[in-house]
Amino acid sequence: MTILFTLHELGKVEQGKVGEVLCLERSTVSRNIKLLEKQGLIIRTADYRPQVALTDSGMDLVKILIPEWEKAMDLLVDQLQEQGMDSIKVLESRMK
Repeated sequence: MTILFTLHELGKVEQGKVGEVLCLERSTVSRNIKLLEKQGLIIRTADYRPQVALTDSGMDLVKILIPEWEKAMDLLVDQLQEQGMDSIKVLESRMK
């Protein structure tokens, strides 16, 4: 899902940019891009540095997934409450 969401935000980009944005290794991105391409959700150019983009089917799926993802995140935030969210923010700041 993260690759699909990233392409939704970035549009057509070099495959390496996806890994850079998501902090994923090249092999991980490549493997997942191939799977998504087989499913018809992504198109990839044959260039030395391939560019990737969502297909119409991929865009349709993302439009379905985003509201569901937002509901899940709202539920998680509600369950964590303010103290839990504060703890996550502390952890996040330590990772930077």
